[in-house]
Amino acid sequence: MIDLATRPLVLDGGLGTLLEARGNDVSSALWSARVLRDDPDEVRSAHAEFAAAGADVLITASYQVGFGGEIPDAEVDTLLRRSVSLARDAGEGLVAASVGPIGALRADGSEYTGAYGLDLAQLRAGHRRRLAVLAEAGADLLAVETIPSALEVEALALELADLGVPAFVSLSADSAGYARPGALAATLRTAASIPGVIAVGVNCCAPTSVGPALAQAPAVPLVAYPNTGGRWDATNRTWSGGVGVLAEAAPAWVAAGARLVGGCCRSTPADIAAIAAAVR
Repeated sequence: MIDLATRPLVLDGGLGTLLEARGNDVSSALWSARVLRDDPDEVRSAHAEFAAAGADVLITASYQVGFGGEIPDAEVDTLLRRSVSLARDAGEGLVAASVGPIGALRADGSEYTGAYGLDLAQLRAGHRRRLAVLAEAGADLLAVETIPSALEVEALALELADLGVPAFVSLSADSAGYARPGALAATLRTAASIPGVIAVGVNCCAPTSVGPALAQAPAVPLVAYPNTGGRWDATNRTWSGGVGVLAEAAPAWVAAGARLVGGCCRSTPADIAAIAAAVR
């Protein structure tokens, strides 16, 4: 049972960047999926670091795993299921199966723009098979995350409605896809209306973007897990720029209605421990 009423639940942090800090090569287009495929024990160990730091929810290494991407389709089903079992083995808390945007499969930075050139039917088809596998893989809920456009949320809404499994939907708040005034607020409302969605919010944005985004959200349980600031260079596959202290802002996110709080890229187990201390 997923209880968001008793207290805020702490999400984990940046799994891919923790794997990199542990000495793994995540420089290819596969990112953390390369480690999931080639060294699953490393993924389990990284999850365990976040669990030990106080994370209530571990998000799987399936963000960049999907049919029609860099990984041959014949391997995708196995890797999706493996991602759930590794997170389950690593801790006592909840497991959220990561469903990244179509842009994550392209590894070209389009998860921050939504500029795929795909229509609604193509987006639905791109997500359908992966959603079905993850819905059956034994996770407690789906983490539909870093979604960069209203059109992709609409596609996911139609697919999730048929699954009937718990999920949260988190938008890439700084995406160019939400540049039009009111677009982010409208998309958060759409996400909140999906059957089975227990929370909506934002992730992988600047920490300073979280408060204004949550202020536009409907009166439902919210999600907040930004990166630590800076900019992602999709060509060189590196982060640059400042590193914020997430725990300082986390109590304000909880006051604004966030019930799932954590960190995204470059947030460490130490950051998650500090967030846990700040919000409990």
